[in-house]
Amino acid sequence: MTVKRKTSPKKPLRPEQPWFVMSAAQQYSLIPSDNPVISHFYRFTVDHDASMTYAVPDGCIDILFDCDPDNPSALVCGTTLEARAADMNCDHPYFGVRFAPGVIPDFLDISAEELTNHEINLFDVVPKGRLAFERIVQAQDLSQQMAIFNQYFTPGITRKPSTLTAQAIGMICQQNGNLRIEELETLTGYTCRTIQRQFRQDTGLSPKAFCRAIRCQSALNSIHHADGLSFSDMALDLGFSDQSHFLREFKKLVNTTPLDYQRRIGGNIWGERLRFH
Repeated sequence: MTVKRKTSPKKPLRPEQPWFVMSAAQQYSLIPSDNPVISHFYRFTVDHDASMTYAVPDGCIDILFDCDPDNPSALVCGTTLEARAADMNCDHPYFGVRFAPGVIPDFLDISAEELTNHEINLFDVVPKGRLAFERIVQAQDLSQQMAIFNQYFTPGITRKPSTLTAQAIGMICQQNGNLRIEELETLTGYTCRTIQRQFRQDTGLSPKAFCRAIRCQSALNSIHHADGLSFSDMALDLGFSDQSHFLREFKKLVNTTPLDYQRRIGGNIWGERLRFH
């Protein structure tokens, strides 16, 4: 079993929610952010025939606006730990902001650990966010929504992590999540206990859970862009003990097998849905 690559150079990891893209009616629009603490902004309308949509681990926080004119709402979504059903309304337009892996927005009145694996009403954690919310849901264009978000939320946008956590996040992402806590001890010079405590305090995740999310995202990226790479080679590259281990883990995190996922995005469906601006 092989996976076909669209481009040969290795691309930087962009945290993805593939079932959001596959649930989109016609297009899933995306604008990368110039601000390094934000991965990208996105907009899509859920197809009226869309089946259950799942969120997958990405190590990120999303702010997701349901821009339905009759019943708008907004949620702050922490990363999931395994594939989890995402409750979305068919035919509703959505606008989202996906922060970079490990980043906690400073304007959220909540701890990092309280966000993990949870969805929370925006106004419960951003009491002064109603004006921005109203303007965002009324805007009809992704660029306008992005500009409004940046206007209201960019100043003081990130809760600065400790130097240790920032260093660990960089190493984990560089290694595609294939990094053990013992290696972090050696690379950082800190003990396992210190790394675990500080990392969880800053991100709401253990280093192991964060590595798991990044490996999940790296696997998705590999399937989208890999050229002639077998699933056994992919498993080896990502640090799994064998192909069976990789297949079991992928099924837990993405809610399908790598082969079935490859088939679902085949026929250029993935490329036709994504629209970069």
